[in-house]
Amino acid sequence: MKSLFILVACLFVPLATLANEGAHLEVSGANLRDTASLQRGAKYFMNYCFGCHSLKYARYNRMAKDLGLTDDMVKDNLMFVAGSKVGDNITIAMTEEQGTNWFGTVAPDLSLVSRSKIGGVDWIYTYLKSFYLDPTRPYGVNNILFDKVGMPDVLWELRGTQKAVFEDGQDTAGNPTKVFVGFKREGGLPDEQFDAVVRDLANFLAYTGEPMRLERGRIGNWVILFLVIFTILAYALKKEYWRDVDH
Repeated sequence: MKSLFILVACLFVPLATLANEGAHLEVSGANLRDTASLQRGAKYFMNYCFGCHSLKYARYNRMAKDLGLTDDMVKDNLMFVAGSKVGDNITIAMTEEQGTNWFGTVAPDLSLVSRSKIGGVDWIYTYLKSFYLDPTRPYGVNNILFDKVGMPDVLWELRGTQKAVFEDGQDTAGNPTKVFVGFKREGGLPDEQFDAVVRDLANFLAYTGEPMRLERGRIGNWVILFLVIFTILAYALKKEYWRDVDH
């Protein structure tokens, strides 16, 4: 009985932890059917994130097809690594050794980040909005959602100056602590425009995490329709076969 209790506890503790990790996320409003948003998100990713983060499970030509772009448009506007071809995976020029020397660790590939985080696209959206000035950190910034974040604020030009506002409070154990109550932002884009940039970027990363999602949904509708029709025909055939037996 004791062993059973321990097993159940082990199963539910991680679930509780995951639930807490996804708490306080802002709703992004991202929409994979919004092709214009995905195109803008691709532009923002290549201009602000691609210097360090690759999308090694995605290809330029597949991205072009899905986002309604031509190969030439991708070559001229979204390919920044010398020698890259339109059929290549989207990988960066920075080596793992360089990343370790410059940042202390290898910058993660972001192909599947929307699927690896609890909250998915909403986690990305909230994370990108949650950088704030912190002079105690190596790059001068921290992140409310990801404390002690190890990367600079790549959107600082668009964000402007953002400070986190804390108030005195208590933790669950009753110990004094600082409680985050909001941000104070100055400069940069207006709130609505900045939120739109982050939404487009998060939307694009949601696409790279599962490029077949919309296509799978479309095919799934036809599969369900087939199963419904097949069930009706199978039932009618059963009735025909068993008619003499029933009577």
